[in-house]
Amino acid sequence: MILCFDIGGSRIKAARAQGGAMLPLGELATPTQDFAAFVAALAGFRGADRGIAISVAGVVDPASGRIKVANIPCLDGRDVAADLRAALGLPVLVLNDADCFVMAEVQAGSARGKRNVFGIILGTGVGGGLVLNGQLVSGAGGYAGEWGHGPVVEDPALPCGCGQVGCLDTIGGARGLERLHLHLTGQVQSAEQILQLWRSGEAATVNRWLQLMAGHLALVINLVGADAVPVGGGLANDAALIAALDMAVRAQILRSTDAPLVVPAQVSADAGLVGAAAAAEAAFG
Repeated sequence: MILCFDIGGSRIKAARAQGGAMLPLGELATPTQDFAAFVAALAGFRGADRGIAISVAGVVDPASGRIKVANIPCLDGRDVAADLRAALGLPVLVLNDADCFVMAEVQAGSARGKRNVFGIILGTGVGGGLVLNGQLVSGAGGYAGEWGHGPVVEDPALPCGCGQVGCLDTIGGARGLERLHLHLTGQVQSAEQILQLWRSGEAATVNRWLQLMAGHLALVINLVGADAVPVGGGLANDAALIAALDMAVRAQILRSTDAPLVVPAQVSADAGLVGAAAAAEAAFG
């Protein structure tokens, strides 16, 4: 069995996985400031396990093992896998939550049976994870799949939290849609209100969003040869929006397909646990 954790800035969700089955173990508050307390929290779930798999909202450098995570200071800059292995005596795999998301979709969601999968997150911002030939790709620095960053948007060219200007992350997620709407109309409205305007015929903001997002996503799909693009995050809850993005993307990729390519994710609340378990099964053997 594999002990799995989905770790967020406020809660830790735990489960035990075996052969594709998932047994929930409960939740507790995340100790964000004290690493010893963090280790103790995880150790409280330990049983007859052969390894530990962790999904966390941070970037893990595959060369050093060190993690960059903004909302859990006691983990930031630490080789969490090595430290937990020393403390708990078990092999430990630590993965970015977007990587776990795409693994969950390959294992049990909309990308089952697909070899090359680019999973995208359209939440507060833009994220992604990449599976090629059935294997998760981490890449140099752990940044493979991070299609939200790079100076590619000229209008509007907005400053990004990564330090660059014109990243897709500035306009692609829910907050980005709101920024785009403000730029185009001068009005402050929520993503939900903007989507309602789109459904009622006031389509300028969403049409511009689709134009910006679809072209760059089509480029990524051509580059990696993705045959499935599951979408997670809050914007994925709007099926009409994702269907419109899918149509716009399929009109711009090189290969021709009548089947939907960009589709809502099917594994929702437990994606971190399911994806971490799937990756650990492959890593631990």
